[in-house]
Amino acid sequence: MIKKINKLVGLKKTDFDEYVNNGKITLSEPRLIPLLKTGDEMALTSILMSSIRLVKEFRYQIFKELKLKRSGKAYFYTEVCFKDVGEDSRLDGLILIVVSGVIQDAVFIEVKNKNGVIENEQITKYYKLAQALNNVPKILTISNQFVSDSSQSPIIIKNQSKKISLHHFSWTYIKTIAQLLLFDNDDNIDDEDQVEIMKEVMSYLDDERSGVSGFHRMSKEWKEVAENVKVNESLSDDKVLVNAITSWYQEETDMTLMLSRELGVLVKSDVENPKTKLVKDIKRLKKEHSLATKLRVRGAVSDIKVTVDFERRTIAMSVSVTPPLNVGVISRITWIKKQLSKMINQTFLEHLYIDADIKYTSNSIKYKYSDFDKFYEHDDIKNKDIIGFSLDVIKSAKFTQVEKFVKEIEAMLLDYYQIIVQDLKTWEKSAPKLYPTKEVKVIEKPKEELKQ
Repeated sequence: MIKKINKLVGLKKTDFDEYVNNGKITLSEPRLIPLLKTGDEMALTSILMSSIRLVKEFRYQIFKELKLKRSGKAYFYTEVCFKDVGEDSRLDGLILIVVSGVIQDAVFIEVKNKNGVIENEQITKYYKLAQALNNVPKILTISNQFVSDSSQSPIIIKNQSKKISLHHFSWTYIKTIAQLLLFDNDDNIDDEDQVEIMKEVMSYLDDERSGVSGFHRMSKEWKEVAENVKVNESLSDDKVLVNAITSWYQEETDMTLMLSRELGVLVKSDVENPKTKLVKDIKRLKKEHSLATKLRVRGAVSDIKVTVDFERRTIAMSVSVTPPLNVGVISRITWIKKQLSKMINQTFLEHLYIDADIKYTSNSIKYKYSDFDKFYEHDDIKNKDIIGFSLDVIKSAKFTQVEKFVKEIEAMLLDYYQIIVQDLKTWEKSAPKLYPTKEVKVIEKPKEELKQ
């Protein structure tokens, strides 16, 4: 009689197969073209699991995010049920990593599409099943919900064991990973057949019938905060603030992923402890009626700071550049003017402000782009030590129109990057050079003297 299964990691793969053959574990094999209705969650799960299995670079990226072992052989399953352990806990997906015939790592997967949300009750069942199987180390949830980082989760398990980690991918994030692999860069897919597979999977995910969608609207709490600030009401309901700020975090993530897909490199935002960040942002929203983030683009002159101001109803975007510090202040002003003169979108530049940072003082000099020459006329300008410039674009936005706000901020970000950021240069001090050393002359004595 076969024993009851009590562990997964550490189990021989042959024993796992025997449990399957005896009906103790039921499962299905994922298919790239499943015989299921388009838009069905299991169809989506099957296609995703198959594409991870078939496309090596895609698999490596997903495994890297999950901190899964890349050595050994990976096995992929859908609709998995451990009947002896939790008959009502059917897993949408399961990945096993087998090394030398033994299961060394495993991931439970739960998938939602369309408006489906990750539910605490369901993931708690997964968690208890993971515990019952001697702590299966990873649980991955996938939905249209956004989180700031894949190591975060939309749900909270009380007294969560450190042996079991929760991860979450939004479908937009998965699409971004796939899209980046199709760019011509160091991480692209080598095998031409696998490129075609990835393109077909992307085509399916891009179709709205698949149930995959991005972030399109801010929350009703966001609108409520905007309306309260407009009529000067206090922001006292922390629950409303938390939901409004969470909506901002989702838009922040969507901006990074959108820019990543456009540029072909992964754009990242502030990496900070979520709880600490939330506390800070609640205080800031109450006191200053604003929120901010920084977007990091590899190779750009600086992080792009994005600030939303509920009181002024504005979105501000800013980058910083360092002028040549080995020339005079007038030359520094001319240096940034020459860069800006190459930017031809005059309509966008009407919203541009140049902020000069002065050494040893918190006071800066700020002028609109149209008034740039006032820098030269500023009082005692030659004695001001300008050590940096911030290029700020500030535009009004419709904060209470939750769908339009998302379109406005994302369109503004693309324009700001294309018109201001992408061709902007910052000065870098040249590397120190070695001083030439004096040649030491060796005076040879005549041979006669040496004989003596």
